[in-house]
Amino acid sequence: MPYTIFKTDLPEVLILEPKVFGDERGFFFESFNHRDFEKQAGISTHFVQDNHSKSSHGVLRGLHYQIKHPQGKLVRVSQGAVFDVAVDLRRSSPNFGKWVGYELSAENKRQMWIPAGFAHGFLVTSESAEFLYKTTDYWYPEHERSLRWNDPTLKIEWPLSATPVLASKDANAEALSNVEVFL
Repeated sequence: MPYTIFKTDLPEVLILEPKVFGDERGFFFESFNHRDFEKQAGISTHFVQDNHSKSSHGVLRGLHYQIKHPQGKLVRVSQGAVFDVAVDLRRSSPNFGKWVGYELSAENKRQMWIPAGFAHGFLVTSESAEFLYKTTDYWYPEHERSLRWNDPTLKIEWPLSATPVLASKDANAEALSNVEVFL
């Protein structure tokens, strides 16, 4: 198996820790293997889009989701480090409104699986970070929604040292009580 999979406090959100092979030349690891992911996680998925972003220290992106065409995401960091967060937005879930957050970094090479029905965001904790993610559906800007990153009902414990740098859509995002959610 190319990685070990760990469940989080939100059982559908998973952490994948790869087996890294290294020597004096550098390292190698399989970042995704469909057959093994399906066997280990019990999830059969099909990725349709890969995205890559670079952000500076203190940038907070999120919390984003698509109300129609919801996306599952497999996320990782190829340079730097982030604090990565997933929030359950499925009203029928016993974990509705709960969140988990983990450090993902180029050093630890961990990945997080965020299933459809969850909002996702991250805070760059290093000088800069390059963030890569695979999605199970395409981006539809007309269906994208933003959940307020600092909604007091969520109580997300962001590792902030200053006010984060936000896009206008994130600065103006709605609280959980006002956003569209999943059934």
